[in-house]
Amino acid sequence: MSSILLFLGIMLMYSTPLALAAEGSVISERSGVVNIGIEGMMTIGAFVGAAVGYFSGSAWLGFLCAGLAGGLFGLLHAVASVSGKADQTVSGIAINLIAPGLALFLSRRLFAGATQTMPVTNKIPKLFGAGLPGVWNNLNVDVTTVIALVIAIVMWFIFYKTTWGLHIRAVGEHPGAADTLGINVYKTRYICVILSGVLAGLGGASVTLAIVTQFSPTAIAGQGFIAIAAVIFGKWTPHGGYLACLLFGAAQALTILLGGGNFAVPAEILSMLPYVITIIILILFVGRSAAPKASGIPYEKGARV
Repeated sequence: MSSILLFLGIMLMYSTPLALAAEGSVISERSGVVNIGIEGMMTIGAFVGAAVGYFSGSAWLGFLCAGLAGGLFGLLHAVASVSGKADQTVSGIAINLIAPGLALFLSRRLFAGATQTMPVTNKIPKLFGAGLPGVWNNLNVDVTTVIALVIAIVMWFIFYKTTWGLHIRAVGEHPGAADTLGINVYKTRYICVILSGVLAGLGGASVTLAIVTQFSPTAIAGQGFIAIAAVIFGKWTPHGGYLACLLFGAAQALTILLGGGNFAVPAEILSMLPYVITIIILILFVGRSAAPKASGIPYEKGARV
């Protein structure tokens, strides 16, 4: 029983940053803008969250500022890919180079490498406060786990139960037709890409404010790309992306439990497990998942896609 609860607790903890970033990727992709820059946005969010949390003493202020930092890079991506009609993949790659570079530069200037470890009292609080009694304490996860779940539910409701969600899906599938119906394609895409940056920044901050409580160059370590893979596996849906992130979180939990047990599994193989699963899922499912038809295609006013 305790092992199962421990596994679930670790799975939820490590799936939360992925889920937040994946929901950001979903909303951007469904509006027709490919956001490869999720990794970079998570990294800058991780740094800003840890730095603001350390200097202010408030983890929640750091969490908020991390979302704003990610949103700024989302805005940069929107300007390049929506207004500038630049290649969206190239723009995302540029963000993946600029954002981590900026985070590392500021970290070295302010902290000589990594941010100082925040006191435990300044971390994002645990969901059950001081903890649950007995073996149930193994399920003690932080509040961001609930935030990620609520965001996934809200996004599902918006996408499939509201007019704005219909507009987002229309812009991502047939922007020309949406334009003729009076939907502002540019405005919709701007909002979605900025929101994707905000959510990615929050995902990065959940790593440095709830899991490791400090920023380092390897704090994110490919989690943004895993989140993008989860979106593909989840067929570009909010609920599918969330469930896929739980799968990747389970892989990470399995890695930790096997590494800490009596199994004679080399640490190098265990550390590769989440990425191997990512590659396998991409091979098996990327050909079967259909991206939004206008995804990655810059929109020209008056043109039809």
